[in-house]
Amino acid sequence: MNEIDANPPTGFEPYGDRSPFLDRIGPLFQKDGVGGPVFGLRILEHHANRRGMPHGGLLVTVADIALGKTAAWSTAPATPLLTASITVDFVGAARLGDWVEATTDFHRVGREMAFTNCYLTVGEKRIARASAVFKVVN
Repeated sequence: MNEIDANPPTGFEPYGDRSPFLDRIGPLFQKDGVGGPVFGLRILEHHANRRGMPHGGLLVTVADIALGKTAAWSTAPATPLLTASITVDFVGAARLGDWVEATTDFHRVGREMAFTNCYLTVGEKRIARASAVFKVVN
């Protein structure tokens, strides 16, 4: 099988908040979007299950990053957050080689909690909707 190129579409840069976990599942990319940051990754062999689709846990991780970082970065300075609850509804699928993007359409950061929603897409097709509640870390 040919190796899939992980390179992102124009405008995306490597995600800056690296960690040993994200280094294992990446590479993850980001760019500035109209409504806030957009996160994305190319579905590679190490992301896939036996059917050639990304593992659901990978997509939940991408959603968690998009939701949390968009909320955190909406304040200056950034608000430290911990995921309290996340819900993901899968409505489609991605395949090997697909570019998956996560965009957040709403966020509110309060004194104790933050609330966010996002969509994961492949092209114009939505594959998942996610919502999360975060605890503000004081």
